[in-house]
Amino acid sequence: MDNSAENVRSQMRKGVLEYCILSILDKKEAYASSILDELKAANMIVVEGTLYPLLIRQKNQGLLSYRWEESTQGPPRKYYCITEKGRQQLLDMDTAWREIVDTIKTIKER
Repeated sequence: MDNSAENVRSQMRKGVLEYCILSILDKKEAYASSILDELKAANMIVVEGTLYPLLIRQKNQGLLSYRWEESTQGPPRKYYCITEKGRQQLLDMDTAWREIVDTIKTIKER
């Protein structure tokens, strides 16, 4: 795959990943490694170095918040949860996703 194709793939994956994070946190609050586990279970392979910057950016945008919880197995854990602004963003992403899928389906079927 050439660099331009890899860049397109990377940008698409990043947008989908942000959508997946909000979708996961819409169901329940979670800490980073459990978010990674859910993504991996869905065959979306992501490393911590990719996830943390996205979580920070979404928090800075007001889409997520977090709280600290003591852990019995080491240091405290940061649990992320979706905010009302994040829920609205997720609804907008749901709509956009359906529109994109419908458009591609229409184009491919012509």
